[in-house]
Amino acid sequence: MRALRPDALDQVVLLGAHCDDIAIGAGGTLLTLCRNRPGLRIDALVLSGGGTAREAEEHAALAAFCPGAELKLTVLDLPDGRFPATWERAKEAIEQLRARTEPDLVIGPHARDAHQDHRTLAELVPTAFRDHWALGYEILKWDGDLGAPTVYQPLPEDVAEAKVERLLRYYPTQSGRYWFDRETFLGLARVRGVQCRARYAEAFYLDKLLVGLEA
Repeated sequence: MRALRPDALDQVVLLGAHCDDIAIGAGGTLLTLCRNRPGLRIDALVLSGGGTAREAEEHAALAAFCPGAELKLTVLDLPDGRFPATWERAKEAIEQLRARTEPDLVIGPHARDAHQDHRTLAELVPTAFRDHWALGYEILKWDGDLGAPTVYQPLPEDVAEAKVERLLRYYPTQSGRYWFDRETFLGLARVRGVQCRARYAEAFYLDKLLVGLEA
């Protein structure tokens, strides 16, 4: 495993099963990171939504969540809710991404997510990015799978508000969902903030970390 050095973070890979997963799970972290690392190279892969209105939403949204970054986004058309049955295509997409990138950080879903699409993607991450610092984001949903994350990114109030504003603005196809609203996003951010002594925060799961204590 490689140690993460924030001052040397130049390239990031973002992974999502569905359009909006990345923004929901790590939108505030992306805003913070991109504002502090101008010119950051970001290679994003979303496995479903290609060829639909959701693909256009995702391009506009990630551009807004990654200001000043050199962003490359690929949206595929795997069938929503059927990723275990299309494992070969998902695996090939991850391997192709790995072949063309050498990230300092990978951000994607976490392996204990109850949604089968999220979990399938999360389980593929370490098969391709075996020696990389990988953060697994969380997405609040009906399944009741919120756990005890181990990594927190505090979010100032203006960043938390900016995340919510962008989610509601750039994903209009999701506006009718009962959970897709301001209270949901700020509510979870407030809980995670309490857990790290901040007003708001995003939380992540991390399975392995190399601690570099040498001078």
